[in-house]
Amino acid sequence: MKSNSTGYVFTLLAISIFAIQDGISKHLVSAYPPLLVAMIRYWAFMLFAIAMASRAPGGLRRTVRTKRPVLQIARGLLLAAQIVVAISSFVIVGLAHSQAIFSSGPLMVALLSIPILGEKVGWRRWLAICFGFIGVLLILKPESGVFDARFLVPLFGALLFSLYVVLTRYVSREDGAMTSFFYTGVVGAVAMTCIGPFFWTSLAPHDWIFMGILCLTGVSSHYFLIRAYDMLDAVVIQPLTYLQLVFSAIIGVTIFGEKLSAPMIAGALIVVAAGIFTIWREHALARTRLKADKASAG
Repeated sequence: MKSNSTGYVFTLLAISIFAIQDGISKHLVSAYPPLLVAMIRYWAFMLFAIAMASRAPGGLRRTVRTKRPVLQIARGLLLAAQIVVAISSFVIVGLAHSQAIFSSGPLMVALLSIPILGEKVGWRRWLAICFGFIGVLLILKPESGVFDARFLVPLFGALLFSLYVVLTRYVSREDGAMTSFFYTGVVGAVAMTCIGPFFWTSLAPHDWIFMGILCLTGVSSHYFLIRAYDMLDAVVIQPLTYLQLVFSAIIGVTIFGEKLSAPMIAGALIVVAAGIFTIWREHALARTRLKADKASAG
């Protein structure tokens, strides 16, 4: 019971820090190139990934070994690109709208899992996916009557992250979680370091403080999330991550003066409900398959 309670605390800490991280990212990207902000952030992420890998059983030598090097590199590049797109979206369309659209991720993951992972989606999940994308359309509903092309940015970010999640599931069939985490940090840092210096801009002294806080939040949020997954099942944690939408919306409204429309709020609620059902259904089917495999093996 104590472990479960601590797991919930770690989960809420991680989600809260992720939301704060989004707010700081929006502040920095409003004044500096997204690639520069992502590069410095990734340097801290890489050091953290190397430190975690060094402490893992077998150390760095064992962690670096992968049976899917190409896919691990692709994962790292996908997440690096997604972070750049996401933090750009915070400035282009706002924190609240961006997170509302990002919340469609589990629905995209369910769709992409069909061709990439060979998974079968039953009528219940198809219904949830369709229902969820109706919510996305509500979020994208133009107040002026003309579709705003800026919303394509967070949509693209949601697609990139969904591809990253699906590839992570694919490589997890042969590589351990720490190996995937290591390649995520190192590949992303290398990629950003190859591009970021071309966008170098001197930061104001006070913004270096914000950059330092951004790096600390990036490291601490991932640490708390890793600890949470050590104590709780993914099916418990994943629905709670939707709280990031709430926290980011609060930051967007109170600090950045963003406005929430009724269709956007309604659409976000629909997307979250559909996403939670999709996550629950995937977990239920996985448990059923596991029981069937144990029965056949027995």
